[in-house]
Amino acid sequence: MPPWRHLSGVSDATRRLVLAAFAVWMAVLTAVYYVAPLSWRLGVWTAISVSGAGAVLVGIRLNRPRLASAWLWFFAGLVFYAASDLSFNLTLPGGPARPPLTLSDDILLLIGVILVAIALVKFTRAAEPRTDRPALIDALVLVLGTGLLAWVLTVEARFAQPHVGVITGILLIAYPVADIIVLGLVARLVTAVRLTPAVILLALGIVGYVVADALFRIGRIDDQWLVRKPLDLGYIALYALWGAAALAPSMHGIGERRLARPREATVLRLVILGISALIPPAILLYETIGLGTVRHGVVIAISSLVMFLLVMARLVNLAQRLREQIGRERGLRTVTTALVAAADDEGIADALDVGIRGVLAPGASYHFLLMTQGADAKPLGRHIGVLPKSSLEAVRRLGEPTLLSGGELPRPIAAALGARRSDDDHHAAGSGKVTLALPLIVGQSDKEDTTVGVMLVAADERPLAAAQDRLAVLASQAALAIDRVALSEQLRKRTSEEYFRALVHNAADVILIIDSEDRIAYASPSARAMFGEVDLAGTNLLDHGDPAERERAERVFRRIQDRPVGSVEPDTWGTTDWTLRRPDGTAAQVEISVRDLRADPTVRGLVFTLRDVTDKRRLERELTHRANHDALTGLANRTLFAERMQKAIEARRGVVGVLFIDLDDFKVVNDTLGHASGDQVLKAVGRRISTALRPHDTAARLGGDEFSVLIDDAAEPADVEDVADRIIRALREPYSIGGNLISCSASIGIGTTADAGDGSELLRQADLALYVAKGAGKSQWRRYQPELHTTIVERLELRTELDRAIHDGGLALEYQPIVRLGDGHAVGFEALLRWNHPTRGRLLPDAFIDVAEESGLIVPIGEWVLRTAIAAAATWRKGQPYGAPYVAVNVSARQFRTPGFVRLVKRELAANKLPPSCLMLEITESLLLRDDDQVWDDLAEVRRLGVRVAIDDFGTGYSSLSYLRHVPLDVLKIDRLFTGTVATSTQQRALVDGIVRLAHTLGLEVVAEGIETTEERELLRRIGCPYGQGFLFSRPMPLPDALRWLRRAELAA
Repeated sequence: MPPWRHLSGVSDATRRLVLAAFAVWMAVLTAVYYVAPLSWRLGVWTAISVSGAGAVLVGIRLNRPRLASAWLWFFAGLVFYAASDLSFNLTLPGGPARPPLTLSDDILLLIGVILVAIALVKFTRAAEPRTDRPALIDALVLVLGTGLLAWVLTVEARFAQPHVGVITGILLIAYPVADIIVLGLVARLVTAVRLTPAVILLALGIVGYVVADALFRIGRIDDQWLVRKPLDLGYIALYALWGAAALAPSMHGIGERRLARPREATVLRLVILGISALIPPAILLYETIGLGTVRHGVVIAISSLVMFLLVMARLVNLAQRLREQIGRERGLRTVTTALVAAADDEGIADALDVGIRGVLAPGASYHFLLMTQGADAKPLGRHIGVLPKSSLEAVRRLGEPTLLSGGELPRPIAAALGARRSDDDHHAAGSGKVTLALPLIVGQSDKEDTTVGVMLVAADERPLAAAQDRLAVLASQAALAIDRVALSEQLRKRTSEEYFRALVHNAADVILIIDSEDRIAYASPSARAMFGEVDLAGTNLLDHGDPAERERAERVFRRIQDRPVGSVEPDTWGTTDWTLRRPDGTAAQVEISVRDLRADPTVRGLVFTLRDVTDKRRLERELTHRANHDALTGLANRTLFAERMQKAIEARRGVVGVLFIDLDDFKVVNDTLGHASGDQVLKAVGRRISTALRPHDTAARLGGDEFSVLIDDAAEPADVEDVADRIIRALREPYSIGGNLISCSASIGIGTTADAGDGSELLRQADLALYVAKGAGKSQWRRYQPELHTTIVERLELRTELDRAIHDGGLALEYQPIVRLGDGHAVGFEALLRWNHPTRGRLLPDAFIDVAEESGLIVPIGEWVLRTAIAAAATWRKGQPYGAPYVAVNVSARQFRTPGFVRLVKRELAANKLPPSCLMLEITESLLLRDDDQVWDDLAEVRRLGVRVAIDDFGTGYSSLSYLRHVPLDVLKIDRLFTGTVATSTQQRALVDGIVRLAHTLGLEVVAEGIETTEERELLRRIGCPYGQGFLFSRPMPLPDALRWLRRAELAA
């Protein structure tokens, strides 16, 4: 948490409000300055400068900074800046001419610069009191280069003007020098303190001012002064940003002491120094080539000489630091060796004393304490102290080297380190002696505290900062040494016989010590539970194992015995499972781990730890089997099937085939016999599928009534087809479930790697093939062919388009007359469905009716057909109320079984006021195949309404003629299959004659379909068929054409 958060008095919200108000105020003043009349300029500018200075004073009052004196220097500097601006503006003429030269504004401004420079120095010295010689040299190089550039561009040019006197010349030199010094001090401040919003605002304000001042000096060479131009924004930024910096809460922490690291030569720093060093030769080159004469030769030569000396001094300093670093690194390696050899805390402290002396600068005075866990924070010896456990968490939170003042240390510790305790932080910050706290952490762990102590080093800041990285290395080595000493002490305690016996005798695991001859030298008491009442001493452990595993166990023993003493560890050798034989002959699976204690004089052998994991391994195997197998059938599940399929594809031993199996009408079994019988069927299906496979093929249940088979090494795709054929035949046989014989065939889709490149494609192809197999009928298989994909995609597109056609009015009805064959009088019209496809034109039902049945769209299509046909019949009945033809509507089996179908018929007849006798419903034989009481009841109710029912396409289905006696029918329609050959085949004529006679016997009317010739009409009439329809009389027509045809037929009659 930043230190300013701890301030009392004014709240943070109030500070933010004041800062926001100041920002708005300065923005308004800036806008007014640029848009107001020129006569307002003096007053507005004065308001800007006074506001900036006042904001600094308010910020000091609100935030109470640590270095209030430095901020007062800033305030005084701004006051002089404002006074200088006021003096300058009072003498500035109204136009762009050069203002008169006065001394008052220049003197006031230079005084302000000096005061600001003092404030910057105080901030920098408070944060980093040491002198950085390399940084000083680098700053001089920068100042020298920029100073030469300023001399050539501004100062020397102004000296050449006739009105410049001695005092003016001095001022001309003072301005750029002051700007460069202030800029350098800001750069030094940014590198010395923490980068907070207040620091950034201070730096930006000075940069803006310096840039604006440089441009102003260049403009005065040409005797021009442009009022209210963008140049003024740099001066406005000075007041606005410095005022905001003082109001920002973070201004409280500017100048806080921090441990400064030795600065490395970064790329940016080298680039800036390189550019500065190139300024003299660049000016010389420009004057030689561009001007033809060298105008500043003396100045360039002097600058180059001084810069060369600075560079040489920098190189000497760098070489000296390199030699010192090499020497300290050598000493650090020596200390690391001493820490490894240290046997206790005193040895570690002595090694650290040598190391710290080596890594600090020669002659540097220091004190240090190595503090480890104890009861109270106090020193115990010259370099050793104890750290209470309550303080360990605080040390652990440090995480990295941290600078502490004397006031932050307990009095005994501060006294031992020679640090001065003082409640005055300012005094402590300037005393020069600091304490570096380095936590001693062993590794990194989030689960346990790995902090073993802290190392405190007190010394002057400069040598401490230069050596802090090497001190951190020493601290890490000391932490490892302390941890090693503690572990050694624990091991020493654990090797005592009493501790060893107490541990072993109470252990649940079996502990064995094996000597160099592979014999058991010691067995813990828990061995009786595993080996029984057998004296294990002197016996070979391998004699107690499973003979089948002896050879493998001997190899493991040889590998362990051949390794160097002390090299066998659990982390490197691992564990293994062995099978041991109990005295009763039962097998016990044990997990064995080995630890090499042959070098330990108290053990002198390999320590084997045996843990009985028989139940654990059995449970693991059972869980693994359950995770990969179907609980009902015992077949592989989807996960195991996918894993084996992927392995088979990667092995590429032959053609890999996948069979997707879906049971036909399994839902009927579940619905009629119950789920228990359904489960028995699934089990039987699983057994039959497994019997039909080879031993290494995989059968799986994917879920529900879906199964799959993996053929992983077929010679060719035909072999996979043979397997599918065997499964089809096996599943076709009835199942005996609960005393009932149940038929439940299956459809199979086949995919092979002959057509698929990977597992996902193989599954997709098998799924598509199954889709086609189910569409072709029951108890069939289909193998994926490339053309199947196109066919299925077309069917899906057709389904989508058909669904859209239902809602967009793409369907239409045509009407074909049904006439009396004796006189040609129209007795009815059959409504025939058509689809006006947007791209394929007018489609007949054969092109889309299968898709409608499969997708369920047949139900809304059938409702639309019924509604439209009844409305059409009502239309032509208006002209013939008593002798109007009826309308025949085809009804699919699925639509007839839909709940509410009879209510739909009643509603539409009533809505169109059509007598039920004017409607005939044509059904197919498939509706009558199932013994469905609801179907029979609905047929009877429809006929009670007066609606006639016809059996369409008679003789082409699965049924015999016997059901005609039981089904409530009125009309029998003979299919075109019979009428088309009645004139050419006596056999067909005899068959049609038999159908007509049978229908008459049963009291059914007969309608012959597909009559196209007069000869067919005459033959059917002579046979006794009263009605017919076909192209001989008329093709199917839209409703308007049908009405015209009907009128013409009536007129002809």
